[in-house]
Amino acid sequence: MTALEGKLVITIEQAVAAPFCTSRLADAGARVIKVERPEGDFARGYDKAANGLSSYFVWLNRGKESVVLDLKDAGDRELLLRMIERADVLVQNLKPGSLDRMGLGPQALLARNPGLVCCSISGYGDTGPYSGRKAYDLLIQADSGLCSITGGPESAARVGISLVDIATGATAHAAILEALLQRDRTGRGVDIRISMFDVIADWLAVPFLHARAGTPPQRIGLAHPSISPYGVFSTRDGREVLVSIQNDREWAIFARDVLARPDMAADPDFSTNNGRVQNRAAVDAAVAKRFAALDHDEAVRLLVETDTAFADVNGIGDLLTHPHLTQTDIDTETGPQTVPAPAAVRDGERHVARRVPGLGADSMAIRQEFAPAPHR
Repeated sequence: MTALEGKLVITIEQAVAAPFCTSRLADAGARVIKVERPEGDFARGYDKAANGLSSYFVWLNRGKESVVLDLKDAGDRELLLRMIERADVLVQNLKPGSLDRMGLGPQALLARNPGLVCCSISGYGDTGPYSGRKAYDLLIQADSGLCSITGGPESAARVGISLVDIATGATAHAAILEALLQRDRTGRGVDIRISMFDVIADWLAVPFLHARAGTPPQRIGLAHPSISPYGVFSTRDGREVLVSIQNDREWAIFARDVLARPDMAADPDFSTNNGRVQNRAAVDAAVAKRFAALDHDEAVRLLVETDTAFADVNGIGDLLTHPHLTQTDIDTETGPQTVPAPAAVRDGERHVARRVPGLGADSMAIRQEFAPAPHR
């Protein structure tokens, strides 16, 4: 039996944040019914990379059922209410106030189903000066300051994945699971509100505190603003290796056995991390000189022997054949797709819901299941 088997999740969702959350609920065994507008979740049209389907949609909608509802239609709203009355969880990421204007706001739904866990995801929340703004991942990356600490010295950059959306979906997932545990004890549902801006502001606490102290972090590419040495170095044969030294004990071993510079372990300018950060240019120059004298295989052998943290600097193409990657197959309307497997391993197994629904694939069955009870 899976963790959420028997739980019914209704989700009125689009794009990435809410679908990320509900796909994880589906992986855990919940029945997830995705309510789509007649034209469908607009993420279905983001690209055609997955055998003609959107890579985003395939990734985030496995294990769900799709029902098409027009919430402007009174009959479809009544159908949605009947579905929600039986549900354990409702997730929605429409514009703030959209459901309230249709009489489907969280408080109205909790009045009909007091045990409902209702999770609303938005860009900036329901109140405050920005609450009415549209908000997408990159907009929040820019507005929160995340882009300002991403990239190299020459320019700010977008984080290469939808980090704000994913962080928000993960936060919603955790909050829903907590609420279900609470409901098991109290019998009461809860109205959860999560904003993308709040989530990423929380994740930015370390650079926030540095900025408050008057030392905002600078963009330094594949280096770390608070740790040294932590960066990319090229070997004699042109391969790039990212090296990370996390503490002074590791530095002493690295300086002695990799750099062949035991003097740098004892030198007060380099013996502590604070000293190495202040003298980063000299540290990086010493590491770069040593790596430039080693072939990649020699460097890797030394790093493994000294238990130094390191990684090759790979491209996404390298992930396709990475020796450590676990992959899984899921079913779509255009055929099977192979994707990275979910990260959680439970009792030796990775549970993954495998069917990605076509638009409205389950509409007829769901309309029949949740039809009004016949009059007697």
